[in-house]
Amino acid sequence: MLAKEFDILIQILVFLLTINTIVAFITIFRRPRSIASIFAWMMTLIFIPGIGFLLYLFCGRGIDGEIVYKYTEKYQDRITEINRSIQEYNLQYHQSVKTPESKLLKNYFRNTEESPVSKGNTIQFFTDGYDKFEHLFADIAKAKHHIHVEYYAIFNDKIGQRFLHVLTQKAKEGVEVRLIFDPWGGNVTMRFFKPLLQAGGQVVPFITSRNLIKKTRLNYHLHRKIVIIDSVIGWTGGFNVGDQYLGLSKKFGPWRDTHGRIFGPACFTLQEIFIRDWNASAIKKAEKMDYKEQYFVLPEYNPARNVTMQIVADGPENSEEILHGGFIKMILAAEKRIWLQSPYLIPDDTMIKALLIAVRSGIDVRIMIPCMPDHPFIYRATQYYANYLTKRGVKVYLYQKGFIHAKTVIMDDTIASFGTTNQDIRSYALNFEVSAFVYDKEVATLLAEQFEIDMQAATLLTEAMIAKQSYWLRFKQNFSRLLSPIL
Repeated sequence: MLAKEFDILIQILVFLLTINTIVAFITIFRRPRSIASIFAWMMTLIFIPGIGFLLYLFCGRGIDGEIVYKYTEKYQDRITEINRSIQEYNLQYHQSVKTPESKLLKNYFRNTEESPVSKGNTIQFFTDGYDKFEHLFADIAKAKHHIHVEYYAIFNDKIGQRFLHVLTQKAKEGVEVRLIFDPWGGNVTMRFFKPLLQAGGQVVPFITSRNLIKKTRLNYHLHRKIVIIDSVIGWTGGFNVGDQYLGLSKKFGPWRDTHGRIFGPACFTLQEIFIRDWNASAIKKAEKMDYKEQYFVLPEYNPARNVTMQIVADGPENSEEILHGGFIKMILAAEKRIWLQSPYLIPDDTMIKALLIAVRSGIDVRIMIPCMPDHPFIYRATQYYANYLTKRGVKVYLYQKGFIHAKTVIMDDTIASFGTTNQDIRSYALNFEVSAFVYDKEVATLLAEQFEIDMQAATLLTEAMIAKQSYWLRFKQNFSRLLSPIL
């Protein structure tokens, strides 16, 4: 009798697992995905029945149709007009020496009208949190017309409270203050911003956090860090708003990041990105923003400002993965070196092939990553790819002096990139990101010098070091690597 009941139980379990597998196949193949993503989600849905579908419900569904930005004819005409004014402004500046590589990259990004080439800029870099925030707060204090802010992570701690205070003070002075935040990035809610709202500021959570059950896509994050002040001062890079970014975290210790302060018409692109993100996130029609002339005021001509650059935004609403393609183009066009810094190293097959092609072509390929995790699974996957690339000739450096969070790319002596984009599948396909591509020898040299300074605080990963890793560690690396397309 007991044996018969056991057989019935086994049959029920087999039936349920069969149904689970069929439903998993139907669910995964409902929309186009990469092979790696299909494989990772199939493993999750089949081997973690029930729970896997809950994970998919919140993290695996496609991006909501509301988030796909569609310009009205009115706004498209305004953007075209703004870009034309940038092109006319560019004519005042001397023609920089065009290398074949920079020309190809410019043309690649220029095919998207939202990323015009801009001349007449200056960039100041910050690698220390204290220094960055002091200069940012000084810029905010001088604002006359508007301050537009969006950050992935804002924390309710000392620097977060100070950040809120300076914005609130400007709102009280009558300056337009708007802020977008991702509720899943830091630890603040709308209640945190009550003083700013009472002072006349406006705050919205990013659209992906709206309608928790029906429409939320927890796997898609506003990873951008943008501040625009009076149309010509812009900030973007790796720093979020929190004490840990000042190096005050016991877990991470000193925090090494790269953030840029941009002065010039390149800020117009940051402004356009902010307006799109705001209009997608604002619920009420009255809260939507227009492309006002006050948001796009060109600075006076100054021959001392001579940096040429493009600012490029990308996100899951764009199936072409523009930023990912830009990095691939840089790698394949390099003739001397490709130096990368990223807190996460989870490249897809295309990126891996590009890096290996560069190595086999005699290009000096160096990648710098942290020596410690902030997300265990992601770090083990990063270790896997660090080992894999090291064995094939890529020089991988493990930063030892705290946590490195910089996202930079240096190609030869002519092109450099910095911004919010990590070298991982999440940044390529799932996050809303922004990166600046700079066509300037001095900027490329400056970031290369910083890379060399960081190398002094880093350890070169070797095959001997990899051989000493335990079997258990290798298992965790391989397992994490299998899930990397959905991490």
